[in-house]
Amino acid sequence: MMATTVSFSANGNELSVSPPNWWAGMASPTLELMIHGEGVADDTVRLVTKNGLESDVKPGEKSGVKIEKVQALDSNNYLFVTLNIEDARSGEIVLSLEDKDGTKRNLQYTLQSRSAKSSQRQGFTAKDAIYLIAPDRFANGNIENDNVDGYADPVDRENKGGRHGGDIEGIIDHIDYISDMGFTQIWTMPLLENAMDAYSYHGYSTTDYYKIDPRFGSNEDYVRLSNHAAEKGVGIIMDMVLNHIGSNHLWMKDKPSTDWINNKGTFKGTTHKRESLHDPHAVASDVKGFSDGWFVPTMPDLNQRNPHLANYLIQNAIWWVEYANLSGIRVDTYSYSDKDFLAQWTKALMAEYPNFNIVGEEWSVNPAITAYWQAGSHRHDDYESALPSVMDFPLQAAVVEALTSDESWNSGFISIYETLATDFLYGDPNNLVVFPDNHDMSRIFTQVDHDVRKWNMAMTLFLTTRGIPQVFYGTEILMSNPDTDDHGIIRTDFPSGWAQDNQKNGFNDVGLSEDEKWAKQRVRTLLNLRRNHASFFEGELKHYAPKEGVYTYFRVPASPSDGLLMTVLSKKEQSVALSEYAEMLSGFKTLTKVSTGEVFSTDDKVSIEAMSAQVFIVR
Repeated sequence: MMATTVSFSANGNELSVSPPNWWAGMASPTLELMIHGEGVADDTVRLVTKNGLESDVKPGEKSGVKIEKVQALDSNNYLFVTLNIEDARSGEIVLSLEDKDGTKRNLQYTLQSRSAKSSQRQGFTAKDAIYLIAPDRFANGNIENDNVDGYADPVDRENKGGRHGGDIEGIIDHIDYISDMGFTQIWTMPLLENAMDAYSYHGYSTTDYYKIDPRFGSNEDYVRLSNHAAEKGVGIIMDMVLNHIGSNHLWMKDKPSTDWINNKGTFKGTTHKRESLHDPHAVASDVKGFSDGWFVPTMPDLNQRNPHLANYLIQNAIWWVEYANLSGIRVDTYSYSDKDFLAQWTKALMAEYPNFNIVGEEWSVNPAITAYWQAGSHRHDDYESALPSVMDFPLQAAVVEALTSDESWNSGFISIYETLATDFLYGDPNNLVVFPDNHDMSRIFTQVDHDVRKWNMAMTLFLTTRGIPQVFYGTEILMSNPDTDDHGIIRTDFPSGWAQDNQKNGFNDVGLSEDEKWAKQRVRTLLNLRRNHASFFEGELKHYAPKEGVYTYFRVPASPSDGLLMTVLSKKEQSVALSEYAEMLSGFKTLTKVSTGEVFSTDDKVSIEAMSAQVFIVR
């Protein structure tokens, strides 16, 4: 494993380079190194032979490497070196840096061999189900890293917004639980270093893009998590933050260029008016106010229009995919970054990994806004996006509205029906990530008034409708946040993730209520249905318009021999004649209820309980 940075020093002058290493055989023919150190900007850079003797390009050409460009920006302490590695072989590259005073320093840089078929890795798909974890709040597997010298914000479990000590080791310890539940992917909130003074547990204030925060573990621990999860058939999705950094990042102390941070490096809040990017009547200042504004003073907004910063972020993403064997990326606050950069970033990632998957967070309940970013979608302009997936916030809002409203011609299940009817806007609706809740909103159990029946209807829909379901840790055991929307409470500790918490155990059911046990088993049943009958979830969604408080839909696999999956949501007790669904059930003979194994003929009537969700396999 490589270190997080390659550092070297001469005459007490330490320098570092990122990316810390690279790989031969990548799709992109160039690699831009960012070298940082006092006064490095005026150094002359040459390729040298392994014995350290100076040379021109010829010795470098023997390894297929050429220096294409060396450029300094505004700071005296950064130098950007572009290498052509199109014909490079794996091995060591030696660069000689010579200062104007004659001081020479050699940098040994590694091009590694890629893993077999790395470029053809399969990203997460509609066959998968994602478990979203807040690492600090899931499980504490290593108490030795709870507090680390040199890092503020110590562990304080009494502080709802403080660090609680969860870590990578805690996730590794419970991979079996995650796999046994039926999840096939793990998305964690960011694990990169957040060396902030306070409220750093959430991970969205990056201070080192190449280093796992030591309070979570090490880079090697992250790779170990990926390897162990893969052994259990579980992939790893990394949460990446392209829009902003933490205010304690080195770039705030020593900016590579004066335009590295938006608004000249001083706080000016974003308008959050994402609609301005699409509004035909918008003025330019509104667009700039959204894209260039900061979230908060401790999250400086990056200017991805700077080509060197753009390269840095692109290469960082590729580095983590290759280094940690990722199966996906989730991009935080997707649309807040520069629009053209996002097209460049996604195209570069998908060029390296054509079967990969990336999901962007665009928190809008307007399907036209969310669909805009997905590859293949119908757009109002000629923008080209290579983003495979977006988070389906419109459907999440529609489901909650449906379950908390009375049934009428214009309320209740109709909100779900109408939202799904706009799927024509999306390039690939079955590649959307659907979810009942996440780390930034109230738990679904709270959103549906702490009603287990409504919770079941919501979870059943999200685990059987079109798209790729994501479940927030603890949702499976009815974790909630009554009477508050504080994120520290929403992201509360998973029961028994800490050794001293022994009264209630979410992993083995000790101390769980009967409702919590039932809910957990319901999620397990539906997830394993997805795992055992993947063809249903790769296929089409067909639904009937809601009628008399009943909403019914089918999953239709590509092969008719696989049967159908039928889901019925009902708000009132009634007997449903299956003949009402003759258009879909024609040619099929039986329905088997997933929860009980009870078998019905397609000529029968089925009794549906009030406020219930029933799933049937049709043969």
